[in-house]
Amino acid sequence: PDMSNHPNRSRHSSSANPPPESIKALREAAGLSQTAFGVAMHSGLRTVQDWEAGERRMHPGLWELATIKIKPAKA
Repeated sequence: PDMSNHPNRSRHSSSANPPPESIKALREAAGLSQTAFGVAMHSGLRTVQDWEAGERRMHPGLWELATIKIKPAKA
């Protein structure tokens, strides 16, 4: 079935999945390991590794949670 209008299928939607580089950058800016980031996102280490490698897409809702919940480390 054609699901081209589904938000997870289109890269042009404002609710599209975040790019792997953005996920890694957010995690690193907060000074979190992949394991700690996974715990914060209620996900496992392998899932975080897959998100950052571009092998799995992070759901837009989880990305929104991450941007609200995960803050950069203070210098």
